[in-house]
Amino acid sequence: MNLKSLAKDTAIYGLSSIVGRFLNYLLVPLYTFKIAAESGGYGIVTNLYAYTALLLALLTFGMETTLFRFSNKDGENPDRVYGTILRMVGGVALTFIIAVLAFLKPLAGAMGYASHPEYVGCMAVTVAFDAFQAIMFSRLRQQHRPLKFMALKFAFIIPNILLNVVTFIWLSHEPAFSGVFERFDGGVGLIFFINLVCTTLVFTGFADELKGLGYGFDRNLAGKMLRYSWPLLILGLVGVLNQVADKILFPYLMPGHEGKVQLGIYGACVKIAMIMSILTQAFRYAYEPIVFNGSRDRNSPQTLADGMKYFVIFALLAYMAVIFYMPVLKRLFIPNRAYWAGLDVVPVVMAAEIFMGIYFNLSFWYKMTDRTWWGAVISAAGAAVMIAVNVIFVPLCGYWACAWGGFAGYGTAMLASWLIGQKKYPVRYDLKSIAFFSVLTVALLLLSRYAFAPLHPFLKLALDTVLLLFYAAIVLKMLKKSKEI
Repeated sequence: MNLKSLAKDTAIYGLSSIVGRFLNYLLVPLYTFKIAAESGGYGIVTNLYAYTALLLALLTFGMETTLFRFSNKDGENPDRVYGTILRMVGGVALTFIIAVLAFLKPLAGAMGYASHPEYVGCMAVTVAFDAFQAIMFSRLRQQHRPLKFMALKFAFIIPNILLNVVTFIWLSHEPAFSGVFERFDGGVGLIFFINLVCTTLVFTGFADELKGLGYGFDRNLAGKMLRYSWPLLILGLVGVLNQVADKILFPYLMPGHEGKVQLGIYGACVKIAMIMSILTQAFRYAYEPIVFNGSRDRNSPQTLADGMKYFVIFALLAYMAVIFYMPVLKRLFIPNRAYWAGLDVVPVVMAAEIFMGIYFNLSFWYKMTDRTWWGAVISAAGAAVMIAVNVIFVPLCGYWACAWGGFAGYGTAMLASWLIGQKKYPVRYDLKSIAFFSVLTVALLLLSRYAFAPLHPFLKLALDTVLLLFYAAIVLKMLKKSKEI
């Protein structure tokens, strides 16, 4: 495994993902400060963005991974592969926009937004644009062009932040705009329109990638790619369901204003846990092309084993950092104390995110052997467990059921993929190192929770930092001994 290449690309992709997400997280304090928890306004934001995540998986229908797979297949022209996929995804996205706008009012009513169908229409156009752009972003990854990838990600992030700041800090205090804020639920609806404007701006940077539409459309190739990708579509849908089904189902399982309030609290608090999701995404962007480009290499199983080990080690480091610095993070990201009631779910949600990252690493066995239907089956089982936990327990436990539902769902998918994968595509994972760092993490967390708890908060924070540095020192020592470095 070219660990140096992986580290370099992860750093660049991580910069766009981690710094970009961090800058977007700066909007969470703004939203939670300006949108009262008891209004339920942030619950609307959480709910509609959950729908967009699910629709994005539907509209890309597995073509991101398909692009990598077929571009590296013998006898296939990478440009023709890209052009065919770009036309397919673009056509589906355009059809989706037309269909939603044609039936906007009944759709908005079914989703609970009969008084604001414009919210649904705006987000439908946005997610269709995002799906089309997702293929072009994948093209940049496939061509190993992380710098342009990063630049275009920031082309969305920076204007989005600036427009939100201007809207909620300046315009919200202008008497001339008071009617606008009142019309859009205290400014909540403006968040969706700003998103659409910024997504549209990103198209200006894709001039070269849009030329792929001229590479032609190969019907036979499209058929082969669809046969490969349809399990990935199901895999993507159920995978996203594991992340957002709780937020989509919540208003139905706990209807009324109280449901929106609880969903808003939960949605704000889990933003802190999304640090783990950022790490997984950055790792995936760099790791996926490396694995597929080396899929013909006899050392590919070793590549998978190395990737798993390093992911778990650094994911556990991030997990401890969030828990140790929670007293600081909650004040920085959620200044409105009314939202703090949901912070106790963060460790559970972060553990679920680690399970999801492990499952992603385990998923390569069926992607590389073209048995992607296994992924659909495994992910569907995980989604079924998660949905069942939500349906049964949300009316009883509120958002706690959402946190434990994700934990159970990802845990199920992770274990199933491990057991089946070891029979279909055996990989000798470094279980010894993974177990060592897992036990070490649990020991340090218990030490912090029970031995340091009675101490002054500043002293406890200092000692927690020492524990974090101790873990990092052990990791560094291991890396120095590694023959791969």
